[in-house]
Amino acid sequence: MKWNLPNILTVLRLLAAPGLAVMFLYFTRPYADWFALILFLSAAITDWFDGYLARAWKQETKIGAMLDPIADKAMVVIALMILVGYSEDSWTPWLVLPATVILFREVFVSGLREYLGDVAGTLKVTQLAKWKTTAQMVAIAVLFSQGIFEHYAVMSTYGMDAALVEQVIAGQVEDVNHLRWHLSGMYWSGHIGLWLLWIAATLTLITGYDYLRKAMPHLKEN
Repeated sequence: MKWNLPNILTVLRLLAAPGLAVMFLYFTRPYADWFALILFLSAAITDWFDGYLARAWKQETKIGAMLDPIADKAMVVIALMILVGYSEDSWTPWLVLPATVILFREVFVSGLREYLGDVAGTLKVTQLAKWKTTAQMVAIAVLFSQGIFEHYAVMSTYGMDAALVEQVIAGQVEDVNHLRWHLSGMYWSGHIGLWLLWIAATLTLITGYDYLRKAMPHLKEN
């Protein structure tokens, strides 16, 4: 393997994927959420930089081309597993469905590429697939932030009775220990992240169908 900067960034992003789960094994919340969010955002930024630098410096390699999509898929799959596993909200079922669609598509397309072997070049990454990956990463980052807002919102309610909390939510009293700000952040990050994940799941289905359509001529029996 040629250890140029783009390849090093790709390998670091690949190693960061299981690091997301490690954050929740060794740290309590919200520190685990903070560390996971920072790690995920850092990996998402390097996803753009390694490809850009490889093209700009003419350092594109076969190993880099192989590891780059694997690192992307590993980050997304592990992050979705964490979000579903640690979600305790009433909208969890609405999180599970798009996550299932994304995971199924990634496994399906990976299986197609493995089966096609030498003709797997037929399934080159399209521009829409790149937008799909971007939508997935933005949605996941927003959903990680929702866990942070939720923790501080819960912490802000300690020592308050239920009536006072309801008054703060309704805007009948002034901000108490930033409770309204935390509740608002929790609400909007959760809903925006969920909508973005559904958009990403829709793009995932479209690109999955596109890859299947391109692979069909190579799957016909003689």
